[in-house]
Amino acid sequence: MQFADRLNNVETSAIRELFKLLGKPGIISFAGGFPDSAMFDVDGIRAASNAALAEEPGAALQYGATEGYQPLREQLAAFMASKGAPDVAPDQLIVTTGSQQALDLLGKTMIGPGDKVIVEGPTFLATIQCFRLYGAEVISAPIDGDGVQVDALEQLIAEHRPKLVYLIPTFGNPSGATLSLARRKKVLELAVKYQTLVVEDDPYGDLYFGEAPPPSLLALSSEVPGSREWLAHCGSLSKVLSPGLRIGWLIAPPELLAKAVMCKQFSDAHTSTFAQATAAQYLKAGRMPATLANVRKVYAERALALRDALRQELGDAVEFVQPKGGLFVWLRLTGAGGKVADANVLAKSAIEKGVAFVPGTPFFAQNPDHATLRLSFATADVDKIREGVARLAQAL
Repeated sequence: MQFADRLNNVETSAIRELFKLLGKPGIISFAGGFPDSAMFDVDGIRAASNAALAEEPGAALQYGATEGYQPLREQLAAFMASKGAPDVAPDQLIVTTGSQQALDLLGKTMIGPGDKVIVEGPTFLATIQCFRLYGAEVISAPIDGDGVQVDALEQLIAEHRPKLVYLIPTFGNPSGATLSLARRKKVLELAVKYQTLVVEDDPYGDLYFGEAPPPSLLALSSEVPGSREWLAHCGSLSKVLSPGLRIGWLIAPPELLAKAVMCKQFSDAHTSTFAQATAAQYLKAGRMPATLANVRKVYAERALALRDALRQELGDAVEFVQPKGGLFVWLRLTGAGGKVADANVLAKSAIEKGVAFVPGTPFFAQNPDHATLRLSFATADVDKIREGVARLAQAL
């Protein structure tokens, strides 16, 4: 068959391919980037779906507006206000089929063959693939424990004049890094100075341990005049409520939002109205704060257990910055004591020892660091985390 040329720019997700190796009985996986299904508020979601069918069955089961189910848009605007962004009106956001669709819509509306985009190095693998699918040249900006290095980012923007800059400022995937408050303001200033769209992807911002992170770029945009005109914000309920609902949203300037709605009409007409009605009822019922408090507590315990196990079992063979939230720890193998220094090599021996992780190489759009790897602590309890790290030490 004669496939589209655009497919030459992408390949199957290395993470999805890795899952094919996980059929071995008893394997402990740090590979997945998904939440623990044991913590889903099944009773709350069941009550919400029942309420959706009881109150507006016709609307919940019928075709809906491409922009989204209006009661959900209103609830999401209120949800954003509770997170420090009070000036988001319901008509300033559209509901997407997960935040992944929001990224795809941004690719469709903004990127043409040969256009340049800047991402963090490392960043979310699916974003690299999505943007490349539309013909982008994807350029990496360096990061550290405080997120993207803004001086280097400005140099790259000035040099390449990208169509957009894509960032995960809070508890990045895979890095776990959190962009500092000062750097957040600088990013918004750069957006205005160079009139460059900044895309803020924020699926993990509610999953903080202890102290809340700095305000989102969206929340801070009111402090940097003109920045809201150059900012798109992607949100999701997948990591905090349920990925199966496939509820995400996109907040963007009116002209961009209109183009995104047009492209969404071609893709799926609208996000599932039943899922939207269920999510609207759930948010309306006020159960989200308790749900968030529970998942924060559990994930914080697991993150600390992973930190302690890594220090005890692997010692100076690895380097990492302890995340303050999210789902991931980003490691770098040092090779100390003659240990393995290539995560791709380690991944194969780790599977043989009964533990899985994702090597860091695919998360880089340029100049991959083969010594890096991502561990997710979300789906393993404390005992499995300890055992998994012990197995990882054996593989080293």
